[in-house]
Amino acid sequence: MRAFAWWVGGLLLALAGANIHDPYMTPVKGWSLPLIAAAGLCGLLALRRPLRRPGVRRRTMLALLWLAVPLCTVGAEAVFQIRKAHVLAMQEPLAVGLGQHFIVGYRRVDEVEALAARGLIGGIFVSRHNLAGRTAEELRDEIGHLQEIRQRAGLPPLVVAADQEGGIVSRLSPWLPHRPAPAALAGLPSDERRAAARALGQAHGRDLQSIGVTVNLAPVLDLRRDRPPDPLDFHSLIAQRAISDDPDVVADVAAAYARGVTDGGVRPTAKHFPGLGRAQSDTHHFRAVIGESREVLEATDWLPFRRVLAGDPQTLLMVGHAIVAAIDPDRPASHSRLLIDGVIRRDWGFDGLIVTDDMVMTPVYQYGLCRAVVEALNAGVDLLLFALDGSQFYRAMACAIDAGKHGRLDQAMLTASDSRLQGSGQSGPMSRDLALVR
Repeated sequence: MRAFAWWVGGLLLALAGANIHDPYMTPVKGWSLPLIAAAGLCGLLALRRPLRRPGVRRRTMLALLWLAVPLCTVGAEAVFQIRKAHVLAMQEPLAVGLGQHFIVGYRRVDEVEALAARGLIGGIFVSRHNLAGRTAEELRDEIGHLQEIRQRAGLPPLVVAADQEGGIVSRLSPWLPHRPAPAALAGLPSDERRAAARALGQAHGRDLQSIGVTVNLAPVLDLRRDRPPDPLDFHSLIAQRAISDDPDVVADVAAAYARGVTDGGVRPTAKHFPGLGRAQSDTHHFRAVIGESREVLEATDWLPFRRVLAGDPQTLLMVGHAIVAAIDPDRPASHSRLLIDGVIRRDWGFDGLIVTDDMVMTPVYQYGLCRAVVEALNAGVDLLLFALDGSQFYRAMACAIDAGKHGRLDQAMLTASDSRLQGSGQSGPMSRDLALVR
């Protein structure tokens, strides 16, 4: 049993070290690298003793396994640093053109200053990580500093996104006022709830504008479903965030709220298409498939999205990572061309901005981050969000650059997306001629 524990422990630590920069390790990022490397060295030292027969070969293999722990960890860190340096050194038009499609989260401002100055990102995501031990005014000044960097570089302003839905998802509270979610208004008479939802949206918009946020990732348009609580649903929690189980009530409240956010000077975001209310699992961690027909979805879950998007042209659409089996059984909605270009763009006629849900989620990495990034851009997604762990941007950007250089990016789709970004004020007159780099 003791030998088994040594083998299992070594294997687990080697795997953790080799994947030190994968999103699964984000919660322990920072201190895990030295800890894993040190654990490997300590294990190796503990195994040092005269290699006597029998069992010399077995102990040698076990020692090599524990030696692999620090080597894998240091190797993974080296790969990350080389990739990061390579991306930061990029100055060609292709890199700047692709950079405008990425929104990244950060913890320290120096993590994004160079990216902002060189046009390698189009926006930032702020949350309570940026406010720990600080005030809202300090975050406002920091955002202003980044926007000044952009202005001096002759680049368009950064998109500044935040998750301030109200209720349980109020990422910038209590630094900003903690307000209720739109779901709290669903039971009011129709005229009263519309007025209250618009007032709530205006309050959220003013709160966010006061610190420099330009996009609120709200309202939630997923329908509430009557099902037993899922003990493995750690983050989606749609049952607590959804406005109602009635699509007309959701559309009514969300449309008024979205107009209010716009009144407050911030752009709202309808989320999470195709409707996580039908997802059987938490898409932060697990693959989720929606099995209903398109006809059923159009009449129920998708009705609020169509109404909200039609009612306010400033509203963005967030596409989540659930699979719609009736449309595209092979990939999540966030990078499905059949859903994004087919259903949303062509059938619905929506020509506004589309943003993905956070790409730092397990379903994306299970599918393959590089494939997902390239497919999302080719599907007509305008903004790819890397909120939880902004360092994953470097891998994603390297993938996009490589795809551009080898002709795997759809020029027509990117040109159309550039036009949408420019029309929304989120992009400058940057152009991308992929033919020059093929």
